[in-house]
Amino acid sequence: MPGWVASRPKGHLANCHARCTPGESEGPPVRCGGGGVLPPWSRASWRDEGRLVSEIAVRTDGLSKRFGAQEVLRALDLEVPRGEVLGYLGPNGSGKTTTIRLLLGLLRPSAGRAEIFGFDSQRQAVEAHRRLAYVPGEASLWPSLTGAETLHLLGRVQGSLDRAYRDLLVERFQLDPSKKVRAYSKGNRQKLALIAAFMARPDLLVLDEPTNGLDPLMEQAFRACVAEARSEGQTVFLSSHILSEVEALCDRVGILRDGELVEIGTLTEMRHLSALSVEATFDSAPPDLSRIPGVTVVEVDDHRVRCQVHGTVEPLLKVLAVSGVHELLSREPSLEELFLAHYGATGAPATAAAAESGHDH
Repeated sequence: MPGWVASRPKGHLANCHARCTPGESEGPPVRCGGGGVLPPWSRASWRDEGRLVSEIAVRTDGLSKRFGAQEVLRALDLEVPRGEVLGYLGPNGSGKTTTIRLLLGLLRPSAGRAEIFGFDSQRQAVEAHRRLAYVPGEASLWPSLTGAETLHLLGRVQGSLDRAYRDLLVERFQLDPSKKVRAYSKGNRQKLALIAAFMARPDLLVLDEPTNGLDPLMEQAFRACVAEARSEGQTVFLSSHILSEVEALCDRVGILRDGELVEIGTLTEMRHLSALSVEATFDSAPPDLSRIPGVTVVEVDDHRVRCQVHGTVEPLLKVLAVSGVHELLSREPSLEELFLAHYGATGAPATAAAAESGHDH
């Protein structure tokens, strides 16, 4: 019978012969290969001879972080299933990078906990890091090494790499690996970090503003890599402020505001909760639409009216039908509009930006 490795809160990770406690249970017990009983909270993070069977790639429970008196991240509860591409949105100072540093175990939480495939980010950082690759917004690399030497070194650190895929990525990103890192532009250093991450085909890719410094052509190459990662069953945690990038790539989107997750869901789910944009052009002076139930943000420009509709559009359509409309346009809100609905035009609140100055972006 194969051996099992289980994980539990407070660093419970080891060979099951040593750590599974006979008789320990919360709910129906499950027997492991060493004869012990695995408690229910560990069942989503078993490994059978190295084969990943967890269905939750990232989990946080009440994850919080303070810098001095300011709470930068507040009670984050989040689950990212295996194989999902999650977009994590917020302007500078909203807590995105703080979240990622907590996931990686680079910061210690003020409260709560984070797990990567069932491994505690603080107590089991080594085990967690074996299953992920991380790309920061600005990669700090070894200036005296060439690109090829850097990829070789990072591949050895990761422990595995797909050499054929590495070569394809080098060609796709149009990188000259013979140059020394000190000779690379900011964009080329970012390409090098992305190639190093994708070539290892890790279970989890943690990407913090990964297209920082890339031109539009290379952004398309990056999107192709994310699509391939998804098709391979890899999980992607993508922190970005480029809304078109997130809209094109992500299965779900989370919006962070002032250190708090204020919205999460698919774009379809989020759009259903948001207003429909309607523009109508009339043959003559338009009627007053502001009194119609569900209609807000009415803007009149001569014979043209723009408005937002929450809920059913039937009351609006009844008025428009008898008002001489000769052109009617409607569309779902873009991700940018959904985002601005939570932030307004000015972005993150000043208190959040000030608190994270020097700590996060």
